[in-house]
Amino acid sequence: MSYAVKEMFVTLQGEGAQTGRASVFCRFAGCNLWSGREQDRATAACTFCDTDFIGTDGEGGGRFDTAEALANTIAACWTGTADESGRRYVVFTGGEPLLQLDDALIAAVKAQGFEIAVETNGTIAAPAGIDWVCVSPKPNSTLVQTEGAELKLIYPQPDLPPELFETLPFQHFWLQPMDGPDRIANTQAAVAYCLRHPRWRLSLQTHKLIGIP
Repeated sequence: MSYAVKEMFVTLQGEGAQTGRASVFCRFAGCNLWSGREQDRATAACTFCDTDFIGTDGEGGGRFDTAEALANTIAACWTGTADESGRRYVVFTGGEPLLQLDDALIAAVKAQGFEIAVETNGTIAAPAGIDWVCVSPKPNSTLVQTEGAELKLIYPQPDLPPELFETLPFQHFWLQPMDGPDRIANTQAAVAYCLRHPRWRLSLQTHKLIGIP
């Protein structure tokens, strides 16, 4: 298959257990819960997304006809910035990356020496070979991927209270305050919840706090 990538760049992971780790971020175009168009936001399954995943016009974006071509570009992105003192790490995100991340791409990226992470809404089962699965459940959808390295719940979501997920087999459970005009109040609410329920930890979008992509 061919792959549509919105953008690709090297940065530090800003969220969750891998915060601070040098990473290639490969953002696929497209999502199954929102078209990405503002005129469709009110009727989308997920209405609070803050990411542009339409098209292939971002930094490092484009269309790649083969898994090998995309894997080679990911490797070049890494070596253009990072040395080899740490293991190569790529984060596939979106939109919804599991619409495109397949066995062929996983094999090609592994052949380039990368550890693979994915950030998914959990509505599609993750293929084998992914090293780090982060699931972020969204409203008005069915959770299919019910295990992984971390579950990251945007908080608050009235229809998705944390207790719906805390018995699932994840290594880490994160509450991430919903961004937007109520960010401060949402952060305070997430802090209060984590204090009452220590299974959950607070995840902040540190990349936004320090001003990196």
